[in-house]
Amino acid sequence: MDLSQTILGVTFPNPTVLASGIWGVTASSWKRVVENGAGGVTTKSLWIREHKGHPNPTVIANEHWTLNAVGLPDAGPDKAREEIGEYLKDKSAPLIANIVAGKVEDFVAIAEIVCGLGPDFLEVNISCPNVEDECGKPFACSAPDAKKVTEAVKKVSGDVPIFIKLSPNVDDIGAVAVACAEAGADGFTAVNTFGPGMAIDLKSRQPILANKVGGLSGPGLKPIAVRCIHDVYKATGGKLPIIGTGGVHTGQDALEMMIAGASLIGIGTAIGERGQDVFKKVCDEMEEWCEEEGISEVSELVGSIRT
Repeated sequence: MDLSQTILGVTFPNPTVLASGIWGVTASSWKRVVENGAGGVTTKSLWIREHKGHPNPTVIANEHWTLNAVGLPDAGPDKAREEIGEYLKDKSAPLIANIVAGKVEDFVAIAEIVCGLGPDFLEVNISCPNVEDECGKPFACSAPDAKKVTEAVKKVSGDVPIFIKLSPNVDDIGAVAVACAEAGADGFTAVNTFGPGMAIDLKSRQPILANKVGGLSGPGLKPIAVRCIHDVYKATGGKLPIIGTGGVHTGQDALEMMIAGASLIGIGTAIGERGQDVFKKVCDEMEEWCEEEGISEVSELVGSIRT
């Protein structure tokens, strides 16, 4: 059974990748993820300057969903250079560097720095739903705004392919994807967290998160993510690769996203519930299903939905 995926000339030993913001802080944590079966890793969101994020409590979770309002904390470019440089010395799996900004010019500035470090892909986070108080409405919520960021980053990304991280909080995610494709996007990550949502403590009658609201991930997001992946795949004619993410806990979840159109599968929240070796578990479950169905290469499934 061949689980490998070659995307834009980059070979992943299997389709699973660490999603941004989960364990993606240091070179040692990225290597640990690969040792536990991940086919690739995505860094946390990198800013052009140090970013504090939100005060605690920032996360609340149950078996159905997770709300996070971490606020994308980051130590800045110097720390990014240090950690990415350390990982790339003896890279054991492809590295996807995630960047974020509140202004187009800041996206350009951080993209220039990070692309110069030599990641395999650049993931452009234009869709985080829990920094609106600081950065305003996410660029991903408007096709023209998303296109503007894509055009600007593409001009400075050089040979590094750029994946635009899309939001589920839009009426027509396909239209946003098409606008980004016209601007030069090489692929997409679908999707970021949903919301924002809120959880209230019954005794105090106050929001549990210090930020009051946070982005929703976990199993409750998966059906929305699957539909978004299908919409993006269909709107772009299946010509651009998609990293599907949002609520994947099992191999069956991952396969469902691939049938919808994803080539790679981001896993984040499931680490907390199934353990750090969730990547290996998911791959084993994918392999078992494919063998039962007589499928020799998992790439055969991408976009094979029957509608």
